Amino acid sequence: MFAEDALEKLPKKSALRNTEVDDMTDHLSDALNTFKTHEMVGQMDCSIKAGKLISEVLRLLKENRYIKNYENVENGKGGFFAVQLDGRINNCGTIKPRFPVKRNEWAAMEQQYIPGVGVGMLIVSTSQGIMTNSDAQKKKIGGRLIAYVY
Repeated sequence: MFAEDALEKLPKKSALRNTEVDDMTDHLSDALNTFKTHEMVGQMDCSIKAGKLISEVLRLLKENRYIKNYENVENGKGGFFAVQLDGRINNCGTIKPRFPVKRNEWAAMEQQYIPGVGVGMLIVSTSQGIMTNSDAQKKKIGGRLIAYVY
């Protein structure tokens, strides 16, 4: 499907990389920045480096209809995700440092990172896994802020 097209667009020769710099890269920030820039220029297909946290974030974005679909493509170098955007992301990014939030503080965090009520979502890491702030609020649990999307 669209994963084969994404695989063909990758450069044939890979440049040598400094592994120290590559280890310090925040792949989630890179992925969210890729989404934002592709949405701004109107490109609806993009590829991002694969990772466990990124796959959970993609699952949440798909469940909340911010992206159409994503597919994991294995290329022998760790793989990547081929993502079909939906044109619904206005802004997104990671939250650093990853602030802890108590179960009764969700409204204050929404006001800080999301522009309006009912617009966007926070992605949080909890003891029960990665979820949105509204899911954490329903389950009455706290967590650490990871990212925002609206």
